[in-house]
Amino acid sequence: MIELAILDGDQARQRIPELAFILQDCVAKGASVSFMNPFSLAEAIGYFTDIAEAVALQEIILFAAIENGRAVGTVQLHPVAKPNQPHRAEIAKMLVHSAHRRQGIGQKLLELAEIEAKKRGYTLLTLDTASGEAERLYSRVGYKKAGTIPNFALWPDGGYCDTVFYYKLIND
Repeated sequence: MIELAILDGDQARQRIPELAFILQDCVAKGASVSFMNPFSLAEAIGYFTDIAEAVALQEIILFAAIENGRAVGTVQLHPVAKPNQPHRAEIAKMLVHSAHRRQGIGQKLLELAEIEAKKRGYTLLTLDTASGEAERLYSRVGYKKAGTIPNFALWPDGGYCDTVFYYKLIND
């Protein structure tokens, strides 16, 4: 049974090792999520330590999918802190541990992020992803493809990857 949660700063700090384990697994399995191999657990812990602090400062909203008391997936909602974009937030670091994929966890996390975004008054969500498998998920839950930038990032083991940008209007 998967439990979904919005983590506060203390909860995020407590789950840093679990979240870092998910991130390290995703990078090792080829996810282009800003990091390059070799990618250590210590680096992943450092990343989520920073995220937990941003959560505590209410700069980021952090979601987790929890199974048997342990996080197996996560996604972030980043409100855009620009005066002319108070209506927009970005979906970031959509991560599901490889042993837990194809169970609908990613979709459930996105749905929870959307519900929370609506509660907070956001009417537009944006995201970017490396071209490939994740695109099906985003399209399935109603994100519209805005465009692709070739060679935007690198795969964790090297080589360019295209990045696809998506948006979703959530004001209805």
